[in-house]
Amino acid sequence: MGSNRSRRALLRWASSLTALSLAGCDTRRDQAEADLDIPAAYRATAATAQAAWPAEDWWTGFGSSELNALIEQARTKNFDILAAIARVRQADAQVRIAGAGLLPTLNGTASAEWQHLGIKAASGTVRGIGANASADFHTYAFGLSAAYQLDFWGHNLSHRESLIASAEFSRFDQRTVALTVITNVANTWFTALALADRLAVAKRNVADGEQTLAVIRGRLQAGTASALDLANQATLVTGEKANIPNFQNQLEQAILGLGILVGQPPERIAVRPGTLTALRLPEVSPGLPSALLERRPDVASAEAQLIASGFDVTTARTAFYPAVNLTGSAGFEASALNALISPGGFLASLAAGLTAPIFDNGSLRGALEQAKGRQAELLADYRKAVVQAFTDVDTALTAWRFGTEQETLQRIAVDTARQAAMIARQQMLAGTADVTAVLTAESALFTAEDTLAQVRLARVQALLNLYKALGGGWKKSDAEKFPGLSPGMLEGGVPLPVGDNR
Repeated sequence: MGSNRSRRALLRWASSLTALSLAGCDTRRDQAEADLDIPAAYRATAATAQAAWPAEDWWTGFGSSELNALIEQARTKNFDILAAIARVRQADAQVRIAGAGLLPTLNGTASAEWQHLGIKAASGTVRGIGANASADFHTYAFGLSAAYQLDFWGHNLSHRESLIASAEFSRFDQRTVALTVITNVANTWFTALALADRLAVAKRNVADGEQTLAVIRGRLQAGTASALDLANQATLVTGEKANIPNFQNQLEQAILGLGILVGQPPERIAVRPGTLTALRLPEVSPGLPSALLERRPDVASAEAQLIASGFDVTTARTAFYPAVNLTGSAGFEASALNALISPGGFLASLAAGLTAPIFDNGSLRGALEQAKGRQAELLADYRKAVVQAFTDVDTALTAWRFGTEQETLQRIAVDTARQAAMIARQQMLAGTADVTAVLTAESALFTAEDTLAQVRLARVQALLNLYKALGGGWKKSDAEKFPGLSPGMLEGGVPLPVGDNR
């Protein structure tokens, strides 16, 4: 009776120790969050009251059906996303493996044995058996065996909790990979649109330059223009023509780059870019920086790794304590099948063992210090991820703000240059302007139009980077609503490709 009370007291003490160890992991995480330097507002803007967080399908706001189709292909067929899904499945399997150590193992055994024995007596017979005889012996047995390690110190439990946190990291990392792939698809598509615009500008400039060249050639024949005037205009037109193959090459390279992003050979990419000016640019405003930490999957990934490292420290520390193993077996054994299930054939055994480290040459101490060092490293990584999140948003907001201002001014510059070029051509036709003025005006117009296409792309990319900096449409709270999320599903409901067999 006294031994039972002692055992119950020991179990209560061990359970309390385990709870304190696991609670220490949450305490360290809370301390890490308390040490974060979270600003009250973003430096790039103070307009946080009217926050417009991105929607889950935020890319549809650009109004491009081609972009929507490309992203849908990428979400289901991109190789990096598929690899991230596989890593989630591996992490879930590791959790199941670790959870097996918290329960006893039970194995069934069955055997049948036949033995033939030849007998040769020294002389005569041996109690009814001839001088040269043989005998057959049969043995039948079946039973059950069980083994269990008492997890007094929470060693197995903390290891399982570490793997659970690692599985959460895999899910968050999967969402980070998906967000990166989606933004890469959009960025490549926007680059292709901008190159198509620059190509169209170059072709239009060549056509305008050739018209002016024809006028100068006619004036040369009439004796009102010089050969130098003709050569200068021809040089301008030839230079614009030389830009066309370069733009065509870059455009094709961008389209080819879409292939690897959507998981298709480039020969199957059938979409052709239109114009960047046809895109809608939806308004997006960030919320408070503190809310950003719940909307960035990379921050959630860093946090999950930090939590896992806390459990790893607990696992390394409990390795110093003794391990108690229980084993038992029960079954039947007989020489005949009809006598197998009988009281006389019943066998049973029960054993307990204790293993405690005495001298390991510093191996356990080294493992503990390594776990603590890893935890310190991940704590620094977590804080860096938080600061990086704030930096990304401020950078994108700043680029969007000044990019919008630059595009407005560049549009004015293009309109002014176009008007100047038109006036110069009219005066040249009237014979009141020098050809040099036309050359200067056309060159300024060509440069301004090409610059406008590049500025427009930079502004769109700034908006795209802002979407990415805000975590896309992902929220950590959404992921926590589905703790039993199938490992074959992306956050957001994208299934495994057809044909996957789990």
